[in-house]
Amino acid sequence: MSPRRPSVNEELRRRSRERLLQATIEVVGERGYEATTLGDIADRAGSARGLISYYFPGKRQLFQSAVHRLMHLTLAEALDRPPIPEGPDAGQELLARAIDAILGLGREHPVLMRAHMAGILQQEGFVQCDEQQRLAALLHRTVSQYGSTDPDADYTLLRALLMGAVVAVLLPGAPMPIARLRAELFGRYGLDWELGTPPSASQPSRPAFRLPAQN
Repeated sequence: MSPRRPSVNEELRRRSRERLLQATIEVVGERGYEATTLGDIADRAGSARGLISYYFPGKRQLFQSAVHRLMHLTLAEALDRPPIPEGPDAGQELLARAIDAILGLGREHPVLMRAHMAGILQQEGFVQCDEQQRLAALLHRTVSQYGSTDPDADYTLLRALLMGAVVAVLLPGAPMPIARLRAELFGRYGLDWELGTPPSASQPSRPAFRLPAQN
């Protein structure tokens, strides 16, 4: 029996890694971060427990990579959703979609996102991984398409604003309504409420002030 080609082995490794990331999302979403063990994740993925150590240094790195993958895939789907924006206002539509996609994760995956934000705010900080880099590249591209003259700085600001908004959505005991946070962010960037995916509820009152749009 001839050995498998390197490309086949690479594809098998990629699929195995993605099964572990998806299993992490599923199990942590059901049980919470602290109650989830690496054995639970391996069982859900149909993988050997030792395979996790081959790909990830530990549970925190696995979890953050899994959430960054979820965020990247969610954002990519929103940006690529037909019809693809065209014309001079395409950048505003793309930025609106990006904001809606990230805010929506706080609503759709509260257990995951709360644990993710807690990990980032603790000493671990950001885990530098392929998934995080893909997410960063998408947001960086989005601010460039929006018309930023300094995408590096404006990407960093957008990331901070989105993180703060997600934390506000998830704040125990005093969560802020997504529609209100959306209005603040749309006002900050001069975006029309009808762009992106507006909430089904009626439009909230606009912020009392608006910072200059970054065009």
